[in-house]
Amino acid sequence: MSRFITPAFRTEARENLELALPLIGAQIAAVGMGTVDTIFAGRLGPQALAAVAVGVNINVLFLVFFMGLLMACSPIVAQMVGAKRPTAEIGGFMRRARRFALVCGVLWALLLNLVAEPVLSGLNLAPETTRQAIVFERWLSASGIGTSLWFCLRFSAEGVGQVKPIVRAGLTGLAANIVMDWLFVFGNFGVPKLGVLGFGLATTVSSALMAAVLWLQYRRIPELRLLSASAAVDAGAEGGRDILRLGLPIALIILAEGGLFVLTSLLMARFGDAVVAAYQVAINFCSLVFMIPLGVAMATTVRVGHAAGAGDHAAARYRGSVGIRLGGFNAASNAAMMLLFPLAIVSFYTEDAAIRAQAAGFLLLAAAFQLFDGVQATASGALRGLKDTRVPMVITLVAYWLIGMPVAWWLAFHLHQGPPALWWGLTAGLGVAALGLTLRFQYKSRKTLRLSTPSMGDPSSEVDMTKSHNSMPIGS
Repeated sequence: MSRFITPAFRTEARENLELALPLIGAQIAAVGMGTVDTIFAGRLGPQALAAVAVGVNINVLFLVFFMGLLMACSPIVAQMVGAKRPTAEIGGFMRRARRFALVCGVLWALLLNLVAEPVLSGLNLAPETTRQAIVFERWLSASGIGTSLWFCLRFSAEGVGQVKPIVRAGLTGLAANIVMDWLFVFGNFGVPKLGVLGFGLATTVSSALMAAVLWLQYRRIPELRLLSASAAVDAGAEGGRDILRLGLPIALIILAEGGLFVLTSLLMARFGDAVVAAYQVAINFCSLVFMIPLGVAMATTVRVGHAAGAGDHAAARYRGSVGIRLGGFNAASNAAMMLLFPLAIVSFYTEDAAIRAQAAGFLLLAAAFQLFDGVQATASGALRGLKDTRVPMVITLVAYWLIGMPVAWWLAFHLHQGPPALWWGLTAGLGVAALGLTLRFQYKSRKTLRLSTPSMGDPSSEVDMTKSHNSMPIGS
């Protein structure tokens, strides 16, 4: 073990995790709403849980697409700030970015309303489950407006290196969602009992609150104030077209993976309400713990990107390798937790014995793909730091849609292996993605290092890595 955990590794791991921890908190707050909805829905019974599960997973397709699209705000703002562009131009971009995000939110709400009923009606769900899912989706669709604005403000704040305001706003939204679920869904304190409809209403209000709380911090924090300059409506050139150009490839990469999980959820519905409810419990917990390697991946992007931008390609290669190893270490610990305590985990979600047993079995299967998921996430983050996105997009599309989903379909429906086979397909797709992205990073970083000047040092040298590491401040 000492061969892998060297002084240089510990130093870089500490720098990475110091940057990653606030990002992990922000991500957990973001997905926490879905976790809270799933836990409360489990208290309403299998039909409500299945309705929320299917509704959430259809909405995820829109969420990950528009999130990827608006992620472009981060590099645009970062480059403008790094280039010391006038405040008027930065404020002008933010004004146009907010308008673009508002258009995205309205489009999100309209499209979700358009596809909800025909998609849900075509699934093998009980009539009452279908009815509840449609009602839930109608009310949930309005959350797209607040969530799009939240994405715009959040990623722009990341562009200037301000992460703590994002965490504060995210935790505020999560707390509000818990309270409103308790009030609207169950009818406490004299509030009418709305049932499944209450989940959609609570998420819509909480999303708008998150965006509002973050915007208030834009007005108060000096580092964010330049993004809210109201007098700069027409200054600068960047706008929605730049967001679309930079964000569309990112959106397609995220959609490729998110779509795989959503389609798997819809295929689970063919096996009945209880199975799809159990799948939602297992996949929701997996999504929650996945926020840790995802936060590490985001930090790895920053660490690799700054080293590469400074021309220190040896440090960029080393930082990426450390990030990937951190992702693997965390994924192993997550997998061990699922293997050791599956029943304890699912007991938080539902009291139904049949669903708990099925969900615990799914968690045992999910432990295998946790290992691959952590590695592919951090490898992808390291590649983004090198500004390498086109080849990774091809790798993910091939892994998920030419290998993962065909394997899942073949095993589940042609060989009649049932719901577990869909998990095997997910594992196959994530495994290929993890291998392909890791090899791509090794190839790309080695090639970049070889083409750089010889004075950069030996990439295998722990001394060089430590010196390169210490040449830049924490969080750089």
